Amino acid sequence: MLVAFPASSLLSRVYFANGGTSKWIISWVAVAGWPIPALILFPMYLFHRTSPTPLSLQLFCSYVFLGFLSAADNLMYAYAYAYLPASTAALLASSSLAFSALFGFWIVNNKLNASVINAIVIITAAMTIIALDSDSDRYPYVSNSQYIWGFVWDILGSALHGLIFALSEWVFIKFLGRRSFHVVLEQQVMVSFCAFLFTTIGVIINKDFQGMTSEAKTFKGGVTAYNLVLIWSVITFQLGVLGATGILFLASTVMAGVLNAVRVPVTSIAAVILLNDPMSGFKILSLVITFWGFASYIYGTSTGSKLP
Repeated sequence: MLVAFPASSLLSRVYFANGGTSKWIISWVAVAGWPIPALILFPMYLFHRTSPTPLSLQLFCSYVFLGFLSAADNLMYAYAYAYLPASTAALLASSSLAFSALFGFWIVNNKLNASVINAIVIITAAMTIIALDSDSDRYPYVSNSQYIWGFVWDILGSALHGLIFALSEWVFIKFLGRRSFHVVLEQQVMVSFCAFLFTTIGVIINKDFQGMTSEAKTFKGGVTAYNLVLIWSVITFQLGVLGATGILFLASTVMAGVLNAVRVPVTSIAAVILLNDPMSGFKILSLVITFWGFASYIYGTSTGSKLP
């Protein structure tokens, strides 16, 4: 989670910064790697004597619904990374911790204590600072309305991300149980496959497959660079999802939200170093406040768990 998701985020920004224009294509590659967990899952059936979970109607509908939400979430983030610097998009995405905590509380009864509420308030303050400093990191070719929509799509995507975390944990509790790790792979394969189908329909309707050849030719670095960006996007995103689903299986929605948000400083610093992202004083302050919110949450929950 802490390695693959930042890499996937940076690759999305690399795609748009070097000539890529299709939000649907970058959303499609995020789920096109669904066979990767399947290649890990099928040998477990063959060699570890585990049997597939029976696919009831309710479980099937849950996979389809989660797949639809994942497809929508990927598209929202694609718009965010098309218009925002990677470091800014990552900082805004840290709001997923707040949404994960709230949805985890409402849907699967995760604990919501003072440390969680404190972290939500602190991270919200960090998001406000970024909003007040929008002029310092807006790309020249991005209009003011596009920047605002990028901001909005990033926050909405983070909210949807938190909801997906909570619903995924609910599926474990309600249908799959926590029998062995193969149920993690089952959920990832089915949800990613459903998201792949939904996104493929969107790409076909938008006729973006036809434009990939011309887009690759005009891509900075050429066709090889274009293909490498897409291939590594496929791999890193699936590895990140595998880590996130594993955390939901082993721990909780809130913990997944925490680790998803902890990747913010990794992504932001890497974006400044590798992509020359603008880093203003306000953004540095926002990063420090965000990290303070994470630390406050982790400290509060760790000390709370030690109380009798």
